[in-house]
Amino acid sequence: MHDFGIYLELEPDEEEKQQLEQNIQMAVQSGQIGLEDVIDIRELRNLKLANELLKVRKRKKQQADQAAQQANIQAQAQANAQASEAAALAELQKQEALAQTKLQIEQGKSQFEIQKLEKEAQIKKELMTLEFQFNKQLAEAQAAVINTKDAYKEDRKDERTKIQATQQSELINQRKNDTLPKNFESAGFDVLGGFDLGQFDPK
Repeated sequence: MHDFGIYLELEPDEEEKQQLEQNIQMAVQSGQIGLEDVIDIRELRNLKLANELLKVRKRKKQQADQAAQQANIQAQAQANAQASEAAALAELQKQEALAQTKLQIEQGKSQFEIQKLEKEAQIKKELMTLEFQFNKQLAEAQAAVINTKDAYKEDRKDERTKIQATQQSELINQRKNDTLPKNFESAGFDVLGGFDLGQFDPK
């Protein structure tokens, strides 16, 4: 080769070509190589190099598939983690909303109870005021009745004293004039308009 510069390139026979083509078809059907790989392999006239290139492209395709699969697994795991985080956040927000709602309900109950107590206190105060006024009016009425009774007793006492004085005067007059005695039984009860019916003479 150094002396004459002669290069020999052996052409593969038909059986070897058929075997290579069969390997290519099997690799394509199994998804181990793509269309570009098939073109590159078929362009090689050296059967050994073609087979080596087929192996290399199969390994690269396998590595690429594994990398894609690993990326898919990582993406799926990340998506699952994000979904879990979103679900946890949604649950937390739900619990916070429930707690806030419960707090508002309890605050509403407390406010209602406070208003109820305030209303009861106001009603009780009004009732106590009415009771005080009623007792005051009752006490004033009772005092008025007592005062009226006392005044009536004093009037009756004055009337009896006046009647007794009149009777004493009549008795003194009887003694002086030597007249007949008078009947004073109804003198204390028959005084009408200032006239003593006991002094009326039916004759």
